[in-house]
Formats: sequence, structure tokens, C-alpha cells
Amino acid sequence: MSQLPVIVGFGGISPAGRSSFHHGYRRLLLDKLNDTDRNETLLDLATLMGLTHYQDNCYTDQQGNPTPVSELLAAIQPQVCNNTLIRRIEKDCFDVHQVTFNKPATLNTDGAIRFTLRARQMPKHIPANWTVNTLSAKQVEVTVQGNLDVIFPDHKEALVQSAGQLPSGFQPGKLYQSRNHPRNIQMTIFGASDALQSVGIPWDKIAASVRPDQIGVYASNSIGQLDDLGFGGLTKYPSIGKRTTSKQMPLGYAQMPADFINAYILGSVGVTGGALGACATFLYNLRNAVNDIRAGRRKVVLVGGSDAPVTQEIIEGFRSMGALAEDKDLLALDNLSELSDDDYRKACRPFGDNCGFTIAESSQFTLLMSDDLALELGADIYGAVPEVFANADGHKKSISAPGIGNYITLAKSAALIKQMLGQASLQQRSFVQAHGTSTPQNRVTESHVINETAKAFGIQNWTVAALKCYIGHSQGTAGGDQLNLSLGMWRYGYIPGIATTAEFASDIHASNLNLSQQHIEVGPQGMDSVILNSKGFGGNNASAVVLAPHITQQMLLKRHGAEAISRYQDKLEVTRANAAKYDQDSIKGLTRPTYLYDNNVLTGEDLEINNQQIKLPGYAQPISLDIDNPFKDMS
Repeated sequence: MSQLPVIVGFGGISPAGRSSFHHGYRRLLLDKLNDTDRNETLLDLATLMGLTHYQDNCYTDQQGNPTPVSELLAAIQPQVCNNTLIRRIEKDCFDVHQVTFNKPATLNTDGAIRFTLRARQMPKHIPANWTVNTLSAKQVEVTVQGNLDVIFPDHKEALVQSAGQLPSGFQPGKLYQSRNHPRNIQMTIFGASDALQSVGIPWDKIAASVRPDQIGVYASNSIGQLDDLGFGGLTKYPSIGKRTTSKQMPLGYAQMPADFINAYILGSVGVTGGALGACATFLYNLRNAVNDIRAGRRKVVLVGGSDAPVTQEIIEGFRSMGALAEDKDLLALDNLSELSDDDYRKACRPFGDNCGFTIAESSQFTLLMSDDLALELGADIYGAVPEVFANADGHKKSISAPGIGNYITLAKSAALIKQMLGQASLQQRSFVQAHGTSTPQNRVTESHVINETAKAFGIQNWTVAALKCYIGHSQGTAGGDQLNLSLGMWRYGYIPGIATTAEFASDIHASNLNLSQQHIEVGPQGMDSVILNSKGFGGNNASAVVLAPHITQQMLLKRHGAEAISRYQDKLEVTRANAAKYDQDSIKGLTRPTYLYDNNVLTGEDLEINNQQIKLPGYAQPISLDIDNPFKDMS
């Protein structure tokens, strides 16, 4: 009997704001919310962005004056909305008007060139055509005969000026002792903490309920930490005369999100790892978690991804591939002479006339439990993930070109839904969260994949959503964006429309698809399942099946019985009360991420080891050494 991996908590930070309690989802459809939910999400964003503070039992305006909520929101709502989601790149990321683009040159002279400079600026190896005269202990005079190679400092206007950025003013590193952490690590600390605190059950209680090795963390990103405090500085600093630090190398690794969670948040000694698969990275990590829980190897697993690629170097790299939406192409698409702020917000247009994807930053985490542990602890259950399929493309002409693997992953996902929930459920009450990158190639190839799958399974009008139109493409974390934002549909009953696409392109395959620019109202129980789809660079394809909470509850009732569910419901009330308190405190800006530096550090001498178990101080249960022989028939 397989354990069912159920979702008991989720959180993070994206261009839409905080993910827990559906705040990120709410940002996508503010006009569909009631006043209470809309005001809470706007306040949550305003607090993150530093536009208001909560003190002495009331909110303040930007001058620190106590202000009624209605008056405050009327004043700041335009600022909140204009400084979230996709927008023109802000100076907190980099100055789009002053992108570093230094020029190498050779100075050709008939005679000598003479100049002075500080002694400490002298190169270690002095060129043969230099004559050096010491003027003082700190200054030298150099005479050059012949040519002199130089680099002229220079700048240019960025050719790509749109991105999905975290809400303006939000600085996760100021919420804890970040110690020169790369931005992505700062986002990880915030995102993982948000997910864990959203559960409503203290982590210590969860950890005490299982053996230490029944806990897992699978988290990573697709390209590492590439800002100046990570691999970006490591590779760039020597060439521009800056000193490499001892942190840039280790903190640049792509598995650092998992490492930091284990070391500074959970104190986990359980299984860990970070799968990498380009855009499918999050779903690869999710697959590892699902497989572990189903097999009984793990009882609780934190799955995550965190990417911070909005840097001038990464953007230039993708631009040179022809992958990003350049300003000149956006102008041409809409026959414009100049791009306004509204035009930048519409840069990503999945399945429409488009010209490239819009890069984004995001940190997303989801906590999974086995179904029996979730009932035992009274965890709130937001859905279940029965399977994640991953397949490669086979032989390829170009490593970056799409291939056939995604047909396999999506068809297998549809087949599983049919087997689990029936043909009618698949055909009438499932939908697809498309990869939907907004490239001309993706709109054709992915629409063909989804459309052909729909035909094969007799689906006449398969609803397809594409959340990147709001938040952009966060690379390896994109699957986490899809998962955590999809959960809001089962709370509020709307599938977000592809709002930035004015008209769907004529070359897409959509005979059996339902593509809509408008939000589609389906009701909280109108959909039984969603398939998350990823088509990754290099042939990394993954599709995940996510079951609705009402479907998950039906399955749990069938497995565990009415009496067990009744006991669970009593515990659930306490869990929800604790979770709601965290949410309200977060809206007010009163919470802080978990960061336990130099906390309960153990060495080998602290352990009690015998041939049956290992006891760890500070951990409620020991690690069993009663290991089954999986090859008894061969021994």
C-alpha cells in the first residue's frame, strides 16, 4: 500500500508577494475577491514593501502617522499594484540605463606614453615595454614604449528591460542576520520559513513525531547563485580587480537552498538533495519527495526551489540566445514608438503573438506529509501529489530545441487521472498549468503537446492556464510557482486568465483547448485535478498531477474510515487557529524568518551509537539501524 503524499503547507515569495495563505494567488485577481481578502493581501504587500507599519494596534502611513485601513489602502493601492508582478526592471536589481559593457582597446602611439599610478595598482607581471620609476612609497611613474592594451569603462542601455521582480522595497536579508548571503539564499530563508510556519503545527512537534531519517529536504535551483555574492562575483571579480571572498564559491552552489534549510532552519539530518533540470527543477525535486513518501522511506519532506536570475549578466546570456523579450521586439509587436510602464507589464504573452520569455525571481516551498502522519497531527490538507512524471527528449539536433519527452509526461499524467478519478473527471474537471513561457517556439510546441493529449483522451475543451503572464519565468522554481498558485483555485474558485495576451496566435494548436484571457470561474470544487507542466532546456520535461482537497478528503475517508476522520477534524481546528495567527501576524509585519545560526551543533562524540540505533541529543527519536535486506532472494 502506497502512502499518499499530501500538501500540508506552502509558502514563499514571488513577484506576486507572499505565497502562503494564497496571498500570491489573490494578487492575480484582486477584482474577484471580497473586501476582507483583498484588503488583507494589499496590506500584506504594503508591509513587505515598507509602505506601512503596524504599531500600537494600528497601521501607519509612510510618514509614520496612524491611518485607518480604508484611507491607507486608498492611498497606496496604486503603488502596490504598480510595483508587483512583471514590470520594468528597477534600480534595486540594476540600472537598465547604465549596464556595464566595458570596451577593450589598444592604444597605438608613435612615441612614449607616460602616466602615474599608485604602487599597489601595479600589475604583478610588468610588460616588457614598460619603464617604471618610483616617485614615492605609494606612487610610481610608468613610461610605455609602443602599444598599450586598456579597458575603457563603458555602459549601454539594456536591450531587455522587463522582469518579474519581488515586490519593490522588499529586502529579505534585513529580516535576519544574512551575513553577506547571496540574494537567492536570503529568499530561501524567507520562503522556507513562510512555508513551515503556514502549517500551523510547530516544527518541533512534527520532527518529534518521526525518526530523524524519516524527514527529507529536496530543494535547489537551476543555475546557482549568480549575483556578486555567489558564483557571479567568483567568476567576475578577478577580471575587474576585486578580491574573491571565501564565501562566493560555497554559497554559489545550486543545492544551497537545501543545505541552508538543513543547517539553519530545520536542523535536519534526514535525506537531502537538490535535483537540477533547467525549468523542470522544482518538479524533479517534487518527484523525489513523492517517491520517498509513497515508498514509506520518508514521512515528511520539504520541497522547494529558489532562483534569483534578474542580473544584467544572466539577462544578457539569455538575450544572446534569442530567448528573452527585447524592447525592440515588443515595440514591433505592438507597432509602438515607445514602451510605457503598462507595456512592460504585458511583456509576457503565453500562446499569443510574442517574442520571448520574461525572466523572474521567486522562492517557493511546499511541505508534504504521508497521509497517516497528516491525520495523526491534524495537519490542514490542501491537496495531494500522487505522481510526477519525467522524461527526456531522446536524440536531438539542438540541445535547446523542444522534443518528444513532454508528450510522454503529459500523457502519463492524463492516464493516471483517468485511472484514479475516472474518464469523466479527466475530461470535465481537470485543467493544465502550462509551462507557457511566451516564446514563439513554446506557443507552438506546447500547445501541440497539450492539444494532442486532449485528443487522445477525448477531452473536447481542456482548460489551459499560464501563470507566467503575471509573474514571469523563474527558471528552476517555475514549477513551484505553478503548484503554490494553483492551490488558490480550490479556495476561491477561479482559474486565472492569460490576461496579457490580447489575441491568441494563429499558429497555435487549440482545437481541443480552452484558452481564455478572462478569469474562469469554476467554483472551489469545480476541478478535481490539475497537471503542472514543465518543458525544460536540454530535454528536461516533467508533469505533476495534483489532486484537489475535496478529492484528497474522499480518498482519506475511504482508507482511514469516518472515526479517524472525525478525530482528525478535532485536531484540525487547533491547527487552523495557529496558522491563521501566523498569517495575521505576517500581514502586520510582526513575524521573522527562522534562522538558527550556531544552534545545537553536534559532533560525533555527542552521539550514542550501538548496532541497533543512533541517538542524537535534541532529537526525540533515534535513528534505527534495523535495515531490511532488499536482496534476500540473492543472499
